[in-house]
Amino acid sequence: MRMLLIHSDYLEYEVKDKALSKPEEIGEELRKGKMEEVLAVFTSVEKVDEQNPDEIVEKAVKEIKNVASQVKAQNVFVYPFAHLSSELASPDAALSILKKLEEKLKEEGFNVKRAPFGYYKAFKLSCKGHPLAELSRTIIPEEAKKEEVPEALKKEEELVSYWYILTPEGELIEVDKFDFTGHENLKKFANYEIAKSRIVTEEPPHVKIMLDQELVDYEEGSDPGNLRYYPKGRLIKSLLEQYVTEKVIEYGAMEVETPIMYDFEHPALKKYLNRFPARQYIVYSGDKKFFLRFAACFGQFLIKKDSTISYRHLPLRMYELTRYSFRREKRGELSGLRRLRAFTMPDMHTVAKDIEQAKEEFKKQYKLSMEVLKGVGLSPEDYEVAIRFTEDFWNENKDFIVELAKIIGKPVLIEMWKQRFFYFILKFEFNFVDNLDKAAALSTVQIDVENAQRFGITYYDEDGLEKHPLLLHCSPSGAIERVMYAMLEKQAKLTKKGKKAMYPLWLSPIQVRVIPISGQYLDYALYVAGKLEGAKIRVDVDDRNERLNKKIREAEKEWIPYIIVVGESEKRQNIVSVRKREDGKQYEMQLEDLIKEIKQRTEGFPYKPRPLPLLLSKRPKFRG
Repeated sequence: MRMLLIHSDYLEYEVKDKALSKPEEIGEELRKGKMEEVLAVFTSVEKVDEQNPDEIVEKAVKEIKNVASQVKAQNVFVYPFAHLSSELASPDAALSILKKLEEKLKEEGFNVKRAPFGYYKAFKLSCKGHPLAELSRTIIPEEAKKEEVPEALKKEEELVSYWYILTPEGELIEVDKFDFTGHENLKKFANYEIAKSRIVTEEPPHVKIMLDQELVDYEEGSDPGNLRYYPKGRLIKSLLEQYVTEKVIEYGAMEVETPIMYDFEHPALKKYLNRFPARQYIVYSGDKKFFLRFAACFGQFLIKKDSTISYRHLPLRMYELTRYSFRREKRGELSGLRRLRAFTMPDMHTVAKDIEQAKEEFKKQYKLSMEVLKGVGLSPEDYEVAIRFTEDFWNENKDFIVELAKIIGKPVLIEMWKQRFFYFILKFEFNFVDNLDKAAALSTVQIDVENAQRFGITYYDEDGLEKHPLLLHCSPSGAIERVMYAMLEKQAKLTKKGKKAMYPLWLSPIQVRVIPISGQYLDYALYVAGKLEGAKIRVDVDDRNERLNKKIREAEKEWIPYIIVVGESEKRQNIVSVRKREDGKQYEMQLEDLIKEIKQRTEGFPYKPRPLPLLLSKRPKFRG
């Protein structure tokens, strides 16, 4: 069991919707609740608690009593809060334990309320803010086995970081001394990184968008952080996958494919697991233990180990689009498309002969990442840069680091370590800061100084001597799902400013909707749609028996870039009346001119056909 105990002036809640298909049955009186002068106990019941529920309840009561006595609280509010754990108990077991906890606390003389289990709830809380006002506790049965956690994750929490802001002019300024005026987003990012808190307690705006637009949805039949994609969402995702892959191959990488699971006891892999800060999914085949990959490193390193590589081949770039990579992120950190347990990672690894070649590649891949993000509608104004390295690397390569800040053209966040712990000596990320002021890394490149030796990767130099190279890890976009998250969160920000949300035209699931003003003009609507489809433009036709204004409103809600309304005048003149979402204006155009405009705006980007039936009347509704 995990508990977050907050001494509060008050805690109040209101039930909004079901979070489980079969939540706790409640009456109308429990749909709202409030308690004042209260110790709020946010609680996650975990799978391991099922081993000994009575022991867990007894230990939880003891901890709550101890904290309550210290803060002099008589009122206790038990609040189910799944976000504190990555390993939740079954709903029935969790509810049973919470009810027992409530009963035992009452027996101890506390005034107790418990919020309903299995619902999405809005809540307000006023924390008192004294030194004991915010405490956390983790309780496990004595016989429970602890989760296997990589050494890197343990060390990451102990690592001492020194934080600075580096300006394009080369000034290195301690974070608390930097004037963030005009760089408010960088300030949010710096605060988030330094705090190192990844827990999400609110739903980010992109979640509502992805659900309302029928792009992506949660899948109750799978592990949390594994999502289902509806046709429009799958189209966007597959176009992004194709776009990034084409960019990387154009850059000079060779595409490969490698397994998704690896032997836990493979000597090189086992050592690398402990050097990478990620939790693994474990699977068994017979009595053999395997882990699901969290990146393409393993497969690509093993290919490189078995290859004969000359200095003439360097830099040698290898690439795989991993569908999927797996990381057992903490449950409380999972959030829509932002942080998942199964994700698609474009992953390139480069063999470089020495640090100078590695730095040159690093800079090129930095620029490649900027170019890739620009193509999906994200400019440097939309993301913040973090560059991380050791103090020694900074002292030896100051000009190189400053050049990276000059290329992006704005101040960047620096994380510096006195000593190297990770396998890399230099790393950058482009980070998107969302509407909840949470940050997520998109593009990244690392210079790896360990794994060539660990995996036995070598090349032959000019003298025929066998040497270990350096390796670069690069994802020029970051996880594809996270790119979708950043795109949708950006549109949510623009909507707040009164602007219309839009997909980049090449990614819009439907680029043109044709609406006949009545069934009499359906033939002409189909003729127009046929011409557009023949030009490889994604188009559909709203043939439903609905009012014209309603059809237009629904097209607007779907962010359709071009809405064509056809009637008698358009049919007679062989023209189209086009409403452009970009400026909200109406235009009368020749169909050929519209086709030319769309083709010009989507030139250089991949194309896939319409993901849904042509006629709206033929489409199912994917969400109730």
